[in-house]
Amino acid sequence: MNTMKNKLMAEFFGTLWLVFGGCGSAVLAAHFLSTDPTPVNLGIGFVGVSLAFGLTVLTMAYAIGHISGCHLNPAVTVGLVVGGRHPKSEAVPYIIAQVLGGIAGAAILYLIASGKAGFSTSGGFASNGYDAHSPGGYSMVSALVAEIVLTFFFLLIILGATDKRAPQGFAPVAIGLGLTLIHLIGIPVTNLSVNPARSTGPAIFVGGWAIQQLWLFWVAPIVGAALAGIVYPIISGEKRA
Repeated sequence: MNTMKNKLMAEFFGTLWLVFGGCGSAVLAAHFLSTDPTPVNLGIGFVGVSLAFGLTVLTMAYAIGHISGCHLNPAVTVGLVVGGRHPKSEAVPYIIAQVLGGIAGAAILYLIASGKAGFSTSGGFASNGYDAHSPGGYSMVSALVAEIVLTFFFLLIILGATDKRAPQGFAPVAIGLGLTLIHLIGIPVTNLSVNPARSTGPAIFVGGWAIQQLWLFWVAPIVGAALAGIVYPIISGEKRA
């Protein structure tokens, strides 16, 4: 039986991997211009970054899902608690481990990225933002709606894919592809969060505007996740514990 220590270590390292892998793809690989012999854009772009986030969750779901459930996200933990899938008593420790993992992942990424001449976090460092700090210049209201709706559907996917009546063994694939899909939708709006721990890590290293706008990337994902935790049992007929 997994102890709380096992679960928290799994959540810490899993969230570290999500932030390092997902945000790392955005910072290091999204835009990469080769100049030998002629300029060629070798960057992975929005599609590549979306896949990177999805792959971090898919790989960790198989690696630690049997240990902690592989939440990697305070909003997921809240949604699962509301939906009756996770003990309330474990919510706060899980969230603390996730946030610390997100900060650690961002710290590793910073150490690597800062080794290149001219590096600066002024480029955003994959932080989430709205208005002038939205990749597409979207407003705070647009960001709020997008983060709530996309987190809501992400949690519906998680709750449905992990339902005992769903095909067994395929949940990580559905969840990973679900995260990929919502990134394809949401990156232009906010750089996509749906995960307060993912947002907190990079924001700490950017400071200023990223910290000031961080509230939205805690509030919106948690609201969306909690709504999914209420709605899914109604749709499925599942009784909340």
